[in-house]
Amino acid sequence: MRSTGPVSRIGRSRAAVTATVAVWAVTAVGLAASPAAAAPADTTSPRPGDTCTAADLGTRHPYIKSTEVSPTITHFKGWYVTEGTTGNQTVTTSTQTTITVSVGLNNTIEGGFATETLGKAGVSVGLNVKVESSSTSSESNSVAWNFNQPGYYGVYKGTKKVTGTYGSLNCNRVQQGDGSWALKWAEGPGGGSFTTYTTLEEGAVRCQDQVPPGSIMAKAQTLLDCGSAAAKAEHPAGAVAPTAKQKRDRLVQQRQALTGGTSAGQPKAAGRGARAALDCQAEVYKIAVPGKPLSWGAPILAADAVRLRPSSIFSAHLDNWRLCNVTESNGVIEATLWNWGIGGCATIAGQNPAAERAAVTTASCTEDDLQRFYIYRDVPGSSKIGVQNKYTGSMMGHDRYADGEFIRQYSGGRQDGTGTYALTRV
Repeated sequence: MRSTGPVSRIGRSRAAVTATVAVWAVTAVGLAASPAAAAPADTTSPRPGDTCTAADLGTRHPYIKSTEVSPTITHFKGWYVTEGTTGNQTVTTSTQTTITVSVGLNNTIEGGFATETLGKAGVSVGLNVKVESSSTSSESNSVAWNFNQPGYYGVYKGTKKVTGTYGSLNCNRVQQGDGSWALKWAEGPGGGSFTTYTTLEEGAVRCQDQVPPGSIMAKAQTLLDCGSAAAKAEHPAGAVAPTAKQKRDRLVQQRQALTGGTSAGQPKAAGRGARAALDCQAEVYKIAVPGKPLSWGAPILAADAVRLRPSSIFSAHLDNWRLCNVTESNGVIEATLWNWGIGGCATIAGQNPAAERAAVTTASCTEDDLQRFYIYRDVPGSSKIGVQNKYTGSMMGHDRYADGEFIRQYSGGRQDGTGTYALTRV
């Protein structure tokens, strides 16, 4: 027989995954204590002010700025059990609220940056959270439960919703107190908000049960509206119609789900209008692979994209770029990249701009953040740079070094150094 105290059940998978997190956390502590492991940890999980290298100019990493954990009921049903109807029953619950995993611009967790953000969020609150595209609406709403006592129950599924904000760490040159320069991980643009959740747990709880405060079970108990007449009245066995308070609570939860998880601090893309009048610098540059002949070449055809191309007398200035409408903040240049050969500007296509590995294209120059890029620089004397799109926050790079290879965006950059370029005057 099941005890008459509070009733709740967490699946074996939750326990197994929690154990995995615990092992991961213990392992991380052990690695941090080991001098031999300190250098790799700095490379994969940098902190503001840590040293970086020129190969890191084309990468970025998230760091968690704030978090909030809130028990949330995703599925709920009031259920009355009478004498003679106890035992195993399957209850079909109603959706109370929907939680969708999201990072920044959208709910599609494609790139390494979004996955790393959610992983770090989970570690920061000590929970195992979803780090892939997921929604509680995709979970089954059926709860199988053994009711061994008659009474008024709240049958539920719930989770811990984890929300917060993140920032972006980029490698950039920083002037030291003695006037020298060094490469450091510094906070860059492109922060935002995230939403994720833990594995769902299910259970049944009564008004008279003593439950841990702040728990998912306690959250479900509040939905029972225990002081109402519906909670105290005798009912036929089975589903109990929701009270007015339960209906109001459900509406509040649904509104929160609709407004929650939106990105914060992301740059906004302006509407496309007339061709912008650009204030371009006189210098002309190639954006080349360091030490190699291939560089960014604008497409001749509108349907094509920017590719790695060799420079020759036949390049027709398609490999020549100017920096326009240049501003600088905290050592980071922001500019529009205007191509001499076609008179257009580098951009990320607007249909699905946040898509991982979207190719860099060119278009008529407009006042649009999709055409604005941040440039991170190596120490003076070096021409090495990293390039980041202002709107998407993604770093530019290429899959392989080859003639005709697309220049693409990667949310976390190319960790093998293929996102580091050389801005060379011609």
